[in-house]
Amino acid sequence: MASYQAPKGTKDVLPSESRAWRHIEGIAHSICETYGFREVRTPVFEHTELFLRGVGDTTDIVQKEMYTFLDKGGRSLTLKPEGTAGAARMFLENGLYNEAQPTKLYYLYCPVFRYDKPQAGRLREHHQFGIEVYGAPRASADAECISVALDMLTRSGLKGLSLYVNSIGCPVCRPAYNEKLKEYFRGSYDKLCAVCKTRFDKNPLRILDCKEEGCKAIAAGAPAMLDYLCGDCSDHFEELKACLGAAGIAYEIDPFIVRGLDYYTKTVFEIIADGNGYTGAVCGGGRYDGLIEALGGPKMSGMGFGMGMERLLLVAELQGAKLPGDEPPAVYVATMGEAARARGFQLVQYLRGLGVKAEFDHVGRSFKAQFKYADKLRARAVAVLGEDELNKGVVKLKRMDTGAEREAVFDDVEAALKELLK
Repeated sequence: MASYQAPKGTKDVLPSESRAWRHIEGIAHSICETYGFREVRTPVFEHTELFLRGVGDTTDIVQKEMYTFLDKGGRSLTLKPEGTAGAARMFLENGLYNEAQPTKLYYLYCPVFRYDKPQAGRLREHHQFGIEVYGAPRASADAECISVALDMLTRSGLKGLSLYVNSIGCPVCRPAYNEKLKEYFRGSYDKLCAVCKTRFDKNPLRILDCKEEGCKAIAAGAPAMLDYLCGDCSDHFEELKACLGAAGIAYEIDPFIVRGLDYYTKTVFEIIADGNGYTGAVCGGGRYDGLIEALGGPKMSGMGFGMGMERLLLVAELQGAKLPGDEPPAVYVATMGEAARARGFQLVQYLRGLGVKAEFDHVGRSFKAQFKYADKLRARAVAVLGEDELNKGVVKLKRMDTGAEREAVFDDVEAALKELLK
């Protein structure tokens, strides 16, 4: 038993798992390049005020889940609980709004931290893949972001995907809707949880996002925002549906998607995976046309999504997606005797310089044990160097699955190996 264990809600990525991570990350890079998104990386922690203003002080994230601390200068800092606020701060601080718009960004190496009950696919520290689009007010940008998400999930091997969309209005039409919500919830106020009671006056829309069963049951009959959209929001939603239809993207309208962050306006969406032991959201996002302005910047539209990498890999594995494991070495260099050992190390370095994945004994195993270890590594071939080979100036190559052998001079080993492994 180890003396120390990883903190609750965190997870190590083991050597046997890392290649699957790189595979998924490679898909994300490829898709974003195709769609014209550029990568950014932001700090792991930000000033707490950024999340209070950006994410919203009535959200579960701010009220229950943030890791906040004082640094040695007495400043309040927070480990980022999501990626958008940090990306928006970067966009503003570096004056990217002065460039020709839209600005299309993505982040992949983005650890986020939320104090929540750990469960399958939801960790206290997890990693997000997300995209952000600034300065693109038309609903075609919403459809493009949704398309990126679906491409990512599909190419990662996920099946049984369903897209759900909604509009939650804007500052023009939402106040009237909030009053309708208050009228609806007022009769059940005493039955709401303590958190939702605080939301009743400040942001009743948040009540629709509560995970408490009692609140969910009450909210089930609440009026829908779609019935109270202003003309601009209604037109935007119609354009979104038209773009999705033109692209052949199937969707369903869910009037109770509100997302868990206060900065959302107009379009919100979720993608659900269903099958092989998992049913739940694998991606969510939406439009946040007021966020940049709320953070002190110019009036600027925004749209994006975030998806958890751990959850993506979990669902892919449950659904039987073919994710790559460790790649075996092409050749293991086995030596007998000290003179051959030095020559063998020279050979393994020579092969690596040519891009051949090669391994070598650093433990001091016997010649027989080296072969056993090569088999454990699943090496496709063994390059043998002993006294006889040194005297003859050759390397003996042996294919592990068939036992086929051939000899080659040092400089011809790569070509002979390729021929042997055909």
